[in-house]
Amino acid sequence: MRLKFLFYLLLVALVFGSCATIPHQAPALSEELGIKINSIEKSHIKLLTIFFNQKRELVDAFIVKEWIPIFAKEFFSDPKISSAWDEIVTSNNKEDRLQFIILLGPKLQSEINQKRLELIQPLDDLEKEFESQILNEYNIAKSINNSLTSFLYSASKVDESRTKYMDMLGVTEGKIDAALTKTDSIVNQLVELGNTALDKETQIKSYLTQIESIKEKLITNPK
Repeated sequence: MRLKFLFYLLLVALVFGSCATIPHQAPALSEELGIKINSIEKSHIKLLTIFFNQKRELVDAFIVKEWIPIFAKEFFSDPKISSAWDEIVTSNNKEDRLQFIILLGPKLQSEINQKRLELIQPLDDLEKEFESQILNEYNIAKSINNSLTSFLYSASKVDESRTKYMDMLGVTEGKIDAALTKTDSIVNQLVELGNTALDKETQIKSYLTQIESIKEKLITNPK
């Protein structure tokens, strides 16, 4: 059930409350709705986590299947590295070969780790921003629900409050949905096949720029 549907249920309660005697079940129903909002909030955050975990897995697969092979090819095409490796292979000295691998291994791993951090960190930051805004929406919903429950219990007139609550219901659900869809598209573009290192770097630059753009829009324009 979407948040807006729940909000509209609250508005129905407001309308009936202003036009007729409030049913004695209404306050209890409003309390139950508050419990439901809390449950949906947890599910929403869990789905957000699953979404971004899937995006991180796609980026990891991209690094392993696409970026590392091209990076390794370019790394070993360096004249000094290539020459040293050719000598070791020609000499067939297992000890020299082992030392060569031990020497280069940490450097290669460091480059791979750095690239992963470069691509994953923006997703981590974006997830935190999404979570912050979603939690803010639910806080608004729970605040409205708590206020309505109090109003229902006291059987107060709510005509003056209705306009204020309508304004508060201008949540960003549609914007967040669109931004999540855009994030999905951006990650899919990143992991598309590319034939050259230039292709990969172009994909990576575009990915980083677009992810940062989504994050900036969420921060500067939360509604």
